Amino acid sequence: MLVVMKAHATEEQVRAVCEKIESLGYRAHAMPGAQRTAIGITGNQGEVEPGTLEELPGVQELIRVSKPYKLVSRDVKQENTVIRFPGTDATVGGPGLAIMAGPCAIESREQAMAVAERVCRAGAQFFRGGAYKPRTSPYSFQGLGEQGLQIMAEVRDKFGMKIVTEAIDNESLELVEQYADIIQIGARNMQNFSLLKRAGRTRKPVLLKRGMSATLEEFLMAAEYVMSEGNYQVILCERGVRTFADHTRNTLDLSVVPAVRRLSHLPILVDPSHGTGKRNKVTPLSRAAVAVGADGLIVEVHSEPDKALSDGMQSLYPEQFEELMAQVRQIAPVVGRTVPGIGAHVSVDLRTQTDFHAPAAD
Repeated sequence: MLVVMKAHATEEQVRAVCEKIESLGYRAHAMPGAQRTAIGITGNQGEVEPGTLEELPGVQELIRVSKPYKLVSRDVKQENTVIRFPGTDATVGGPGLAIMAGPCAIESREQAMAVAERVCRAGAQFFRGGAYKPRTSPYSFQGLGEQGLQIMAEVRDKFGMKIVTEAIDNESLELVEQYADIIQIGARNMQNFSLLKRAGRTRKPVLLKRGMSATLEEFLMAAEYVMSEGNYQVILCERGVRTFADHTRNTLDLSVVPAVRRLSHLPILVDPSHGTGKRNKVTPLSRAAVAVGADGLIVEVHSEPDKALSDGMQSLYPEQFEELMAQVRQIAPVVGRTVPGIGAHVSVDLRTQTDFHAPAAD
């Protein structure tokens, strides 16, 4: 059920409706829009009795939401969700493309700083890197843990980029939310419902990657788990699904991008690195992702990918990432998007200044 408020409903009227919904034993989710506020109702087993709500001041109408995902749906919010970050002009979901880049795993301070300088100068506003790595083999590099998070915090301080990193369980999430600007939930955890609920109780944006065999509805329902706990800052990410194809690591399903944009107000990014698993396919699929309407890219970059401890085969060299950005800048205006200029968000010349410290993230 969805309560649509009148265009000029006051904050007090919205609050009164939310309190009434809560008093009935349900949960209220106020979703402000450009024209009016909609209030989603969850926790009800059947249809809510209209008479208890539709006569309240400021209520325009009640709408039954038939989709299994309520808060994710455009029925609740017609406008695209735009996620903003205090102290920066970086956004996810706005007209500007969100560019996230960095190594698969944080291996050392020197490695992270070297990659961060290059991707920052090329125009990335977000630095991605894994401090916790869920690997297929228990003997593979599992990440540096909190030390990796501390290194990423140094990257943020020095280069001004917001940081994106994965939490693999409830315990690691406790630490990740202390350091990260965006908490990533990986493909293997897309249906880890206890972790999704825990992420929903944070107040940090959550980047949710599509599971390796997930349908579109399952993907959106996973986002619903996060939002149902009160965190409405969810970013979806297509990273490839498993098929019979063997010419790539996964099959990057770009058709899911317009499908998501039709059904949901949430932003969606594309990860062409995991989506292909092959370095020579990352740039072409990045071009295609922008053309099909993705809100941004998350790309793996490593100064020495042949020596990488994780996913070196799909990591771009820094100069390849710079070329990718140049090509994306040509395509973006055609679809009405913008891309940060080269070093546009950096206030000093990184080649000559080594002691630059941007304001710490809020």
